[in-house]
Amino acid sequence: MIRFVGPVIGLGFAFVVLLAFVVGAYTVATEGWGEETAEHEFHLAPRHVEYEHDGVFGTWDYAQLQRGYQVYKEVCSACHSMKLVAFRNLAELGYSEAEVKAEAASWQVPGIDPGTGEANLRPGTPTDYLPRPYANNVAAAAANNNAVPPDLSLITKAREHGPAYVYSLVTGYRDPATYAVDGHALREEFPDFTTPTGLYFNPYFPNLNIAMAPPLTANGQVTYADGTISTIDQMAKDVSAFLTWTAEPTMVKRKQTGWPVLGFLLFATVLAWFAKKQVWAPVKPVKRKDGLDRDLEGGASVTAPQATVDTAHQHPTGEA
Repeated sequence: MIRFVGPVIGLGFAFVVLLAFVVGAYTVATEGWGEETAEHEFHLAPRHVEYEHDGVFGTWDYAQLQRGYQVYKEVCSACHSMKLVAFRNLAELGYSEAEVKAEAASWQVPGIDPGTGEANLRPGTPTDYLPRPYANNVAAAAANNNAVPPDLSLITKAREHGPAYVYSLVTGYRDPATYAVDGHALREEFPDFTTPTGLYFNPYFPNLNIAMAPPLTANGQVTYADGTISTIDQMAKDVSAFLTWTAEPTMVKRKQTGWPVLGFLLFATVLAWFAKKQVWAPVKPVKRKDGLDRDLEGGASVTAPQATVDTAHQHPTGEA
């Protein structure tokens, strides 16, 4: 019974798939790919941006990472958490132990009053993690037009073209009334398109309207400790580099470790090849005396020679 039902079920599935394909092809042929939308026509891919850590030989620009941390602290931390980064991790950016302690103490983190047992805020220590700006997601949504700001610890890993996406997004806010791509104006192509109250137009966001207000609004918004001029472009590049480090702090070390590993594998491969030649050197192939091996290697068709039959000796009467 199973041998009969199995093929029938398989044929049924095949028929359904074929029917769906035929219906889909007919729909595309008669109605096209569907109505074009503003999101499809005017959404932009992230812009290209170069960093010191790019490529197989890339290294961290620690001055840039420190500037990026400063941008996060003074701008992004008002809305976005970074729950996977502890203050002690900042030592990897080139800060000394004393600087890490001082930086941690400049933050207020949740704590417990040892005298009363009540929750309070206290200066941070190197073992603390960067504090959340909101107590919970409900409070975060209430303060951000019902949108919960994502945690930035792994944001460059969670988004395609991570660093370039962050850089393009924070610098990509435009006026929808004058926005155009390749000579095509948004208002002319889609006159019904609107940006709802509380949202902001950004062509680098998938649906063009984003709940996050422009975080970088003016040059000099952050005063860098190293004296670098803090243009909007510079701040965006620095913070996207910092977020790349938070998402994969061992990236450069992984690259540096990879080259010796590849060199060892190449050496081991060559060594194994020579070892194989050495081990099998005394072994010689057996040669057949009749030359059949040579004929086979040459591709010749080998057939058994037909015996010459003396019909005279096989005559039933024995006569010639």
